[in-house]
Amino acid sequence: MALGQPILPLEVRDLMVEIGGRRVLDRVSLTIAGQGTTVVLGPNGAGKSVLLRTLHGLVKPVAGEMRWNGRPFGPDVLSRQALVFQRPLLLRRSVVGNLVFALRPRGLARGERQRRLAAILARFALEALADRPARGLSGGEQQRVALARALVLEPELLLLDEPTASLDPAATLVIEDLLRRTAAEGTHLLLVTHDVAQARRLADRVIFLHGGRVLEEAPASVFFTRPATREAFLCLAGELPT
Repeated sequence: MALGQPILPLEVRDLMVEIGGRRVLDRVSLTIAGQGTTVVLGPNGAGKSVLLRTLHGLVKPVAGEMRWNGRPFGPDVLSRQALVFQRPLLLRRSVVGNLVFALRPRGLARGERQRRLAAILARFALEALADRPARGLSGGEQQRVALARALVLEPELLLLDEPTASLDPAATLVIEDLLRRTAAEGTHLLLVTHDVAQARRLADRVIFLHGGRVLEEAPASVFFTRPATREAFLCLAGELPT
């Protein structure tokens, strides 16, 4: 994707997901488009992580529809996004081996593959770690590898599920800086976080989930100063568990 190019709109309408007989997402509707970072906030059990997994095809909805630029979701649509989990799921390979593995299904020419690898290793300050076993790195380094592996695919949409929840403050700041740069370069971020302060630092828009439903979807400047629902007000005040 060309840097700065807005993503095509992702539209979700009346999405319902049930797990173990319990409705986790209940008629969720939202739209993701353009550049920037959309943060998903809400208390524990609101359905935040399930929403990301559903958008990435890992959970099958029982009803509703998901469209990308008017087209139903399929392999071609899913290939234009990437997902990073709270705990990095790294292969028993070197850092560069993890990146190569991610690129292999794309069938890129050798020159393009090498260009992407060199660029992403430099961007994430991983050159010195390239030949190290990925699983032997620190938590912050592993998360950098996970982000690099996702972004070497040059996705239009990057889904992030609590990417700093297991990290110390210093590593968290490094990851947040990388996320800001990624958003500025044109990849839209859809970020689930339990950390209201982090949401304030990173969000351009906020989706507030509660009880499996979207209660608010608003620009960050509006949501954080004038929440429209009592539940969002309590969340921002720290009176709802997140």
